[in-house]
Amino acid sequence: MKKTMILLSVITLLVTTGCAINIYKKSPRDKAKIDQLSTEVERLSELRASEKQEFESIKRELEKQLKGKVGLDLGERGLVITLADNILFDSGKGKIKEKAYPILDKIIAVIRAKAVEKNIGIEGHTDNVPIKYSGWKSNRELSTARANNVYHYLVNGGLEPSKLTTMGYGQFRPIATNDSPEGRAKNRRVEIVILPQYPKKSIGEFEEQNWVK
Repeated sequence: MKKTMILLSVITLLVTTGCAINIYKKSPRDKAKIDQLSTEVERLSELRASEKQEFESIKRELEKQLKGKVGLDLGERGLVITLADNILFDSGKGKIKEKAYPILDKIIAVIRAKAVEKNIGIEGHTDNVPIKYSGWKSNRELSTARANNVYHYLVNGGLEPSKLTTMGYGQFRPIATNDSPEGRAKNRRVEIVILPQYPKKSIGEFEEQNWVK
């Protein structure tokens, strides 16, 4: 463990300052590991930078096609496309409304043109108001059904099923307060998340996965 911490400290200095600190003169094997790991960290950094530009291009195209009809946020999770529940569904329902088809069709077209190799997560979310009359046992079941129906629409539109995953979170991942109608409206949503191939990792995680045996 102590050796691992020393390696992490050296690698951090190499990456953040670019300085080569020769403290392993008596251990060529460790020096070689540090050099190789530093090279890999630099390579991953370059790949992440390239992928960020790719995501920015996808985001611009979605903005152009959808003209503010969905939320778009590019961050550590990837590119999150947020669709308010009233765009896709009637209250308490899981069936996609026909008027939502053109929006989903444009999302499909952009993904097929610019992100066909990316993995995509489809997440259903609700507010915290208990279900009473819709026939669902819980908000989690409703959110799962909504995510699954969006999944089927995307697959029918030509996206590869193996690239898509679904999850229903119900009320458990709010993005706004549930104490106001406006906040609850923001929480009722489906998120289509275009996932990065090279997510940001700490140097410690990378070192542990590749060198600690």
